Amino acid sequence: MDVLSDAVAAMRTGRPHSSRRDKHAPWGMRFAASEGAGLHVLLRGSAWLIPARGEPVALGTGDVVFLAHGRGHALASGLDVPLDGAVPRPAGNPPLKDPDAVMLCGYYALDRGRTHRLLTELPEVVHLPATVGADRSLRAAVELLGMELEEREPGSDAIVTSLLDTLLLYVLRAWWRRERKGTGWSAALADPAVGAALRAIHGDPAHPWTVEELGAAGGLSRAAFARRFTTLVGEPPLAYLTWWRMTTAGKLLREEDLPLRSVAERTGYTSEFAFAKAFKREYGMAPGQYRRRA
Repeated sequence: MDVLSDAVAAMRTGRPHSSRRDKHAPWGMRFAASEGAGLHVLLRGSAWLIPARGEPVALGTGDVVFLAHGRGHALASGLDVPLDGAVPRPAGNPPLKDPDAVMLCGYYALDRGRTHRLLTELPEVVHLPATVGADRSLRAAVELLGMELEEREPGSDAIVTSLLDTLLLYVLRAWWRRERKGTGWSAALADPAVGAALRAIHGDPAHPWTVEELGAAGGLSRAAFARRFTTLVGEPPLAYLTWWRMTTAGKLLREEDLPLRSVAERTGYTSEFAFAKAFKREYGMAPGQYRRRA
């Protein structure tokens, strides 16, 4: 199973939203803090991204930025431009024919209570300049999304939703490929032994996995595997297995009308009672109450 796709799908809720924005300088927009994540692509012109934390980031044509943590931020044509809207043109002046900046703005609703460790490691701003590397897949997704938002042909609603999901995965893939380090999730996904164990867990969370079995999937002894997994992932293998089972259970309860017995079986529990006990310990409420709230 694809661990990156699973991690994103597990915490995503609802459909992503997007818009195309044509701006005439001077302009400034403020985005409030939210439970979701923001994505911006500068198709034309230049701009400044002003994050809630850290220094402003200069953006050029083709740059992509992803803000995973839901903190407020702003986009502007200059650092001294008032935010919350473009400065109005003087009365009587005709509108400019061509915008100075054209942007794609996307929003992903997330369940912050189940944020995957893979996303918590991301910095305040993931900035992918157009000049860094030649990520053809990312650029192709950006181009397709821009065309759909501009032309709005029949079927655009479904296509835009799918392209936003695709674009998010391309952004994360490009970032981890570029920032691969010796520890953390970027290294965990690239490590043969730990990566194999993660794929096994995600592929069949209902299986009664043991540390020995997971280590064998990557060709390591129990002790060596446990040390490597804990170092890279940040917690022991069986702790991550339990967390992923409960995350999967929450998604099933939110999105499918399955009896609790089936949810328990799909997440590795032999009885509804054992499942309900584990779920309440993780979420602070019974599965039925969680489903009603969701």
